[in-house]
Amino acid sequence: MADYKDIKEQAYSANMEIPAQHLALYTWGNVSAFDKAKGVFAIKPSGVPYPDLTVDSMVVVDLDGNVVEGKYRPSSDTLTHAVIYRDFAVKGGADINGIIHTHSTFAVSWAQAVKSVPLFGTTHADHIQTAVPCTPYLSEEAVKQNYELETGNLIVSYFKEKGLNPNEVNMVLVGGHGPFCWGQNASKAVYNAAVLEEVCHMALNTLQLNPQANPLPEYIIQKHYLRKHGPNAYYGQK
Repeated sequence: MADYKDIKEQAYSANMEIPAQHLALYTWGNVSAFDKAKGVFAIKPSGVPYPDLTVDSMVVVDLDGNVVEGKYRPSSDTLTHAVIYRDFAVKGGADINGIIHTHSTFAVSWAQAVKSVPLFGTTHADHIQTAVPCTPYLSEEAVKQNYELETGNLIVSYFKEKGLNPNEVNMVLVGGHGPFCWGQNASKAVYNAAVLEEVCHMALNTLQLNPQANPLPEYIIQKHYLRKHGPNAYYGQK
C-alpha cells in the first residue's frame, strides 16, 4: 500500500498557514501538496474549519480528482488543482509541487475588478517580472459544464495565450473569483500567496495616491528579480 504521509503532513502544515498569515476567513482557502512520482496530491477537505484539521483529515486524490485515501470529501477546488498539476507540472515540466487558493481581500479585489496588477515597485519585481495576470471571466458554457475543471483550463489556456512561464509567474487572478498561487512545495505556495496579497494591497495604495502611476522601469525590474533568481543571484546566504 502506498504511503502518503509526507504529502499529507505538507498539506496540513501549509493549510494551517492560511489563517496564520490572514489569507482567508472561515474555510475560504485550501492548499495541496503534490507527489509527482505517484501522480497524487493531498488537499484540504471541503468545508472543514482550520482548527479542526489534522494530518489524517487531508484527502489524497489522483489527477482525475478521484479519492485515493481519506474519509472526507476533498476541497471543491480539487479539479482546478489537478489541472494545474497535470498541465503545468506533468506535461509542461514546471517545478510545481504545491498550490494554494484563497479569497484574500486585496487579491480578490483585483480579481473582481478583472484587472491585472501592475508592476509598480521593487517588492513586486523581487518575485515576478510581469504584472500579476488576471484571466477574463469564465464563459457561461464553461460554468455549466464543470466549473472547477474549467477554472483550471482557463488558467492554463490564459498562460499559453500570453506566453507566460509558470515557473516564473507563480500566481494568477481568476476574473471575478480570486487568486491561485503555486510553488516548489506547499509551503512556498503559501509564501507566494502572502506576497501576492501584499503586492495587491501596495498596488491599490499606489493608484489611490497617484492614479497616473507608471510601471517600474524595466532595468530596475531586471535588477531586482535577478538579485534573487537565476545563476548569478546574490540575495541571502548560500
